[in-house]
Amino acid sequence: MTLRRRIAVLAVATALLAAVAAGWITVAAARAPRTPPGAGAPLVLGTDGSRLLLVGGRRLVTADLARPDAGRTVGALECVRSHAAAGTGVCAHPDSPWSYRILVLDSALGRRKEIPVPGLPSRARVSASGRMVAWTTFVGGDSYSGGGFSTRTGVYDTRTGRLLDSLEEFAVTRDGRPYRAPDVNYWGATFAADDNTFYATLATGGRRHLVVGDLAARTVRTLKDNVECPSLSPDGTRIAFKEAVDADPGKGWRLSVLDLATLRVTPTAETRSVDDQALWLDGRTLAYTLRDSSGDPDVWSVPADGSGAAALLAADAESPAVLR
Repeated sequence: MTLRRRIAVLAVATALLAAVAAGWITVAAARAPRTPPGAGAPLVLGTDGSRLLLVGGRRLVTADLARPDAGRTVGALECVRSHAAAGTGVCAHPDSPWSYRILVLDSALGRRKEIPVPGLPSRARVSASGRMVAWTTFVGGDSYSGGGFSTRTGVYDTRTGRLLDSLEEFAVTRDGRPYRAPDVNYWGATFAADDNTFYATLATGGRRHLVVGDLAARTVRTLKDNVECPSLSPDGTRIAFKEAVDADPGKGWRLSVLDLATLRVTPTAETRSVDDQALWLDGRTLAYTLRDSSGDPDVWSVPADGSGAAALLAADAESPAVLR
């Protein structure tokens, strides 16, 4: 495949992803929030691992991890994406259907930092220590993007206050060689335990790569192709990700797990297309969002080792995170 052809394929794939994201976010923003009984009740980001953080009806929600559909506590904060760890939360908060802020939250949902972001939020993550916060948005207007959309990933360090608006200026090593191109895009960051090493998807020239990055050195290097929206396991040895079927996003994605030591890929038992950055509920089980025919979300779970079967975890919810 020629370079021109690869760039065209990437533009089409990015436009497709952006259209899907824009569609569900716009529809969600246009709907009146579904506000269950108890909305506005006090909500805190605990750390004992017994509660699950969710977005339900565009509100932050916590629920008993053992029974996510029972006894939910619904907060007043409106979010389209969220995540939390070690008492730090992140919320992609809509000011309007096309205007968003990233809110960095403390354990009582106090606003530690507000960051206006361009475009439509699609991913959000907090490192296990609670120090690092990352997000991805779909944006328009980049000259190289024939489809009119690209992605932008930012990182905020809650300890130092350092804000990286984009990873696109990081030095890239692709297939062992220095690489530069105007169409480099990143999405779906996930952090290692040292709060400096991260993994993300890098797309360029019609290919999508898993990269490992060094925040301090401002570098990334490619590890494997066709790995999107990585999520690092609690022990740091595996990455859950969505793998494009036949390397073609137009055919959907298979939720899979990559062993970082061997680069062996294990597809999970979930055979439906999963367009999400999966969450590790623990070292054995993944959680992720699927949408029904009307666009409403539910959270499902599946074993990470390829065994078992997918099971409904939390109805009418999305963006799960275990509060630990």
